[in-house]
Amino acid sequence: MEANRIYNFNPGPATLPLPVLKEAQAEFLNFRGSGESILEISHRAKEYAAMQDEAKADIKKLMGLGDDYEVLFMTGGASTQFALLPLNFASKEHPGAYVLSGSFAEKAYKEAEHLDIGVIAASSKDGGYKHIPQQDELKIPENAAYVHLCYNNTIYGTEYHYIPDTKGVPLFADMSSDMLSRPIDFSKFDFIYAGVQKNLGPAGVTLVVAKKSFLEKSPEELPTMFKYATFLKKDSLYNTPPAFNIYMVGKVAHWILEQGGLPEMAKRNKKKADLLYGVIDASNGYYRGHAEPASRSFMNVTFRLPSEELEKKFVAEALAEGLGGVKGHRSVGGMRASIYNAMTYEGVEKLADFMQKFQKANA
Repeated sequence: MEANRIYNFNPGPATLPLPVLKEAQAEFLNFRGSGESILEISHRAKEYAAMQDEAKADIKKLMGLGDDYEVLFMTGGASTQFALLPLNFASKEHPGAYVLSGSFAEKAYKEAEHLDIGVIAASSKDGGYKHIPQQDELKIPENAAYVHLCYNNTIYGTEYHYIPDTKGVPLFADMSSDMLSRPIDFSKFDFIYAGVQKNLGPAGVTLVVAKKSFLEKSPEELPTMFKYATFLKKDSLYNTPPAFNIYMVGKVAHWILEQGGLPEMAKRNKKKADLLYGVIDASNGYYRGHAEPASRSFMNVTFRLPSEELEKKFVAEALAEGLGGVKGHRSVGGMRASIYNAMTYEGVEKLADFMQKFQKANA
């Protein structure tokens, strides 16, 4: 670990690959020989256009997608997408069908419900969002415009480990916190979006990867900036985009390719998650995981300690050891270790060692 840097387990904004940060630092004042910083350059400049095209190409390569899909760079975070999806694609005759597996899935549904064009296809809320609804729990209306999932639930530490069979209904997913973390058949999804600040870059840009045939369907009566078709037709350049953030997403995508792509990310992420879950499971109940084992996330490991007093002590002592951002979300409490692509195994080893020592000293 670099001097004066901690191991950052925050859920988002989250840790970024150190080589990417150093590369951005080195070319910060002069982007691609333009004599300008990426923060200053025009989004109409050829240097910017080349960078954005490369970022899009790398993302599609990682996902194994062809020309029938398009990559958009938008703003407003995933929370704006919650509203744009039903506005663009749902109606009272064809509502969006939502699988509730956590807070963000619930927030997405509430936007559609507010418009009176959303229905619940399944929910694990009654059980405290401890598991991912399985195939036999899904009740998808035949007239649904789409089925919407939140693929990884940052707050609760759960993650999909299967792709639902929607019986021909288009499949949409919020992949904000596990995007490009493992190989899956992305072609089974019609629309994917992600706030990049968890696993792909700095806050300020939202990545959309979707079938062009869907992006073209925006209703004419919608305001210009609410239409996906606007971003498709103008190559995400209808208005000034968040250039620096897109630049960083492109660098992270390229870094993933250089590391060996999604198979290598999956291998690393599983190894990190197995280490932490191993400590939890071997603690004889001292550490209690929130998620049911079959639904455990490889991105966000959530757990409680025997008391809130011990949890406060854990957070303070962890930070003193250079382990930051381990406090859980207020709605769940306890601890949360976010171990995204950029978190090193070394950092997870240090956290696991701290957990074992803390238990021994405080049990």
